[in-house]
Amino acid sequence: MEVSEKIQNVANNLTVSKPDIQQIENFKKVSAFSLSSIKAKKELLQEQQKSTVHQETKKPTDDFDFQTLNLFWKQYAANLGSRGMKIAESLLLMNEPTLDGNIMFYEVPNQGARLDFELEKTLLLRFLHSNLNNYEIDIQVVVNEKMEQKVAFTPQDKYERLLRINPKLELLKRTFDLDY
Repeated sequence: MEVSEKIQNVANNLTVSKPDIQQIENFKKVSAFSLSSIKAKKELLQEQQKSTVHQETKKPTDDFDFQTLNLFWKQYAANLGSRGMKIAESLLLMNEPTLDGNIMFYEVPNQGARLDFELEKTLLLRFLHSNLNNYEIDIQVVVNEKMEQKVAFTPQDKYERLLRINPKLELLKRTFDLDY
């Protein structure tokens, strides 16, 4: 067999697929400035997402205690304060979260505070996930409108609040015979 005969045999075995005329006729051109183009793009994205297979990797879920969680919570809040985000810092330091397994519950006094917290929640969770090495942690925000505002008005209230923070204040008061 010569080279030309081999080429002829290969050429005979090749089949060229012709485009389906019916498909071409059904395809309509869509203007890029129409609502139909938005719909077509959306359908295309949905098809691409269906064809993409997501492989989830197993993330670590180390155990942690409440004290460690509280330490990182306060560290994150201090980091916000150092970046000038004082409102977000005070929102995180308003009270301590409660822990039930891997779910943290955090009480806020109103819907506005909940919305502010939700804006910071993703970054806070990312920080906690990486530092606690537990990626199953989640935060549930609870709105408690009856949450007591802890504002000290009188000197007696201020003294009692400071005394709860630092009990040695009583020794200072007695030593120097101070009033409220």
